[in-house]
Amino acid sequence: MADAVSQVALQARGLHKRFGGLNAVSDVSVDVYVGEIHAVIGPNGAGKSTLVNLLSGELLANGGAIALGPTDITRLPPDRRARHGLGRAYQKTTIFPKFTVHENVRLAAQARSPAPLRMFGSVNADATVGDLAAQAIARVGLAAQARIVASDLSHGEQRQLEIAMVLATDPRIILLDEPLAGMGQAEARGIIDLISSLKVGRAVLLVEHDMDAVFELADRLTVMHDGCVIASGSPQDVRMHPAVRAAYLGDHGDAA
Repeated sequence: MADAVSQVALQARGLHKRFGGLNAVSDVSVDVYVGEIHAVIGPNGAGKSTLVNLLSGELLANGGAIALGPTDITRLPPDRRARHGLGRAYQKTTIFPKFTVHENVRLAAQARSPAPLRMFGSVNADATVGDLAAQAIARVGLAAQARIVASDLSHGEQRQLEIAMVLATDPRIILLDEPLAGMGQAEARGIIDLISSLKVGRAVLLVEHDMDAVFELADRLTVMHDGCVIASGSPQDVRMHPAVRAAYLGDHGDAA
């Protein structure tokens, strides 16, 4: 049996996406492994968010292929990809602000269950859904806030809640799009620690502008520029890549 770190959770090959005459993503390939955090970096307009949208199914590629484990998901819509084990947290939180923490996570767990339309009423008696929700809430450190309305949470806690909602679907891979956006240092520290723990038993693909966080978290890096990949490999290799240093990291390792 292969070592967990060698198992490819998600594989993309030769992805292309055009918007009119603009090539937003051009011939992009990426492998994301179980047990690793794979960060995608680059300046605004590099194609990072478009890539995430292609992987999650919000956009369909004009060319190339995407596989989740052994399953070709290239043409599947987002809900079908989720059922195959792909979870995504968005740059802007997508919680239900008037529902409690537990209700938010319970609904996410129910969406992955064999009877997803049974969202109210009998779902309360579904022990499996309730257990999944409670475990996900505890996993992100929100057990004490389970009965609090989501709109009353801090920004960082709302991000924790969104990650709990993803975990409740039992994903094989999690896509995180700028999870630290808008956070202060203390909140960001907690989310960094949480993200670091997510790769146990699954894969994580991370898009983030905070280079200190990226180099702390990432096991692998892919660097994009003008829709293309210009470097990919270990953080050490990418940090020393001449084009990356010149274009993005500068002499002190800071994002340009």
